[in-house]
Amino acid sequence: MALTAFAEQKADDMMMTNDTVCAPATASGGALCVVRVAGPEAIAVTDKVFTPRHGAPLGGRAGYTLVFGDVHRADGSLIDEVLVSVFRAPHSYTGEDSVEISCHGSAYIVSELMARLVEAGCRMARPGEFTERAFLNGKMDLSQAEAVADVIASTSRAAHQVAMSQMRGGFSRELAALRDRLLHFASLMELELDFSDHEDLEFADRSELLAFAEEIEGVIGRLASSFRAGNVIKNGVPVAIVGETNAGKSTLLNTLLGEERAIVSEVHGTTRDVIEDTVTLGGVMFRFIDTAGLRQTTDVVENMGIGRTYEKMEQAAVVLWVVDATDVTAATRLQPEILARVGDTPLLVLFNKCDKLSAQACQDTAARFEGVGTARLFISAREGTHVDELRRMLVEAAALPDLSQDAVVVTNARHHEALLCARDAIHRAHEGLMQGLSGDFVSQDIRECIHHLSDIAGDVTSESILQTIFSRFCIGK
Repeated sequence: MALTAFAEQKADDMMMTNDTVCAPATASGGALCVVRVAGPEAIAVTDKVFTPRHGAPLGGRAGYTLVFGDVHRADGSLIDEVLVSVFRAPHSYTGEDSVEISCHGSAYIVSELMARLVEAGCRMARPGEFTERAFLNGKMDLSQAEAVADVIASTSRAAHQVAMSQMRGGFSRELAALRDRLLHFASLMELELDFSDHEDLEFADRSELLAFAEEIEGVIGRLASSFRAGNVIKNGVPVAIVGETNAGKSTLLNTLLGEERAIVSEVHGTTRDVIEDTVTLGGVMFRFIDTAGLRQTTDVVENMGIGRTYEKMEQAAVVLWVVDATDVTAATRLQPEILARVGDTPLLVLFNKCDKLSAQACQDTAARFEGVGTARLFISAREGTHVDELRRMLVEAAALPDLSQDAVVVTNARHHEALLCARDAIHRAHEGLMQGLSGDFVSQDIRECIHHLSDIAGDVTSESILQTIFSRFCIGK
């Protein structure tokens, strides 16, 4: 969709949102609930259902005002005592007149209040509609709007930090700077095309354009490459716990989680399927995956579990190989298969049950596995020996970037796809300049690069994509 066409579509969408909407903005079951009202009639509608204890109605109040009073039914009977916050356009979350009603968290009270607001002229808001209105009213771009959902869903310090940086515009500012430079690039190329009959006229030095295109390609490539780390931060670092049966994998999982999550038994093949759970280490969420024990077996179900073990090993960001240190025969036999499956993935070799070994036996075992894996550690999963050291090693093995306050890390798959397309387009422009192609071909590639970057910010995003994005939000946001 062209920029002009999208602007027209955006104007149409704004016309469609000129009604007034309401929705609970907090989860049910708490002591208090906040009900949001937004739209051109937000204050007038609320005045129909709310009576201040003192002073003028809300229509006569300034923005950023708190008012205590009562909400009531049409017949005048009391629903609840509430606190109302008044926000005047454009100084509100959505950019419209807005009201937030803080009432008691009773499901009955909330239901009665919502029914009264609808009766007074509101309609129920769709999931994500408040944030969608904020986007349509220019309070934030699309990447910032998507970050709102990521902030709400964040489950670790790192995920929260990255989402907050994006919501505050860190990613948007970098994209805007890129687009401004590319527009300047394109304007120089197209200016030359407009005066192509003047053969001796050149508005930009080709060597400077080559250097510029190479620089832009590097910046876009860096942003695209950050998605791997960003995806891990957002969804958790996948850690596969593998090894022979009865090596202590399930015991280790329970110790890391601090609860009895996996069944522990002396019977071989107890764990037949994948068990997953999460824990936060060093501000980063880790997804631990306890897998079926690796051994030769004729049991069909157990073999299916072993097949899934190999799949999880290949998908993991870190692999923990738990070895029964009291008998390394099976582990020695498994070594070629495990190393082949792991590849370049960080592999931590854990010699479990070290509490049952002498110091000399530990030395002998370590010598047999010298150079195997990224690191090696003797532990006792049952006793918790050296498990704190393991937690430290896991954080190091995850190798996540150092996240500063303004760190720009891509966590959204849509943004990653757009960046890859933008990188391909600027690469073609770079190649075209090197090959001396006509300026119109180079200019087209530059314009395509700008288009994909603009798609991230929502400047050229279709209505169907917008609907898909905001439909995933919770109601009230």
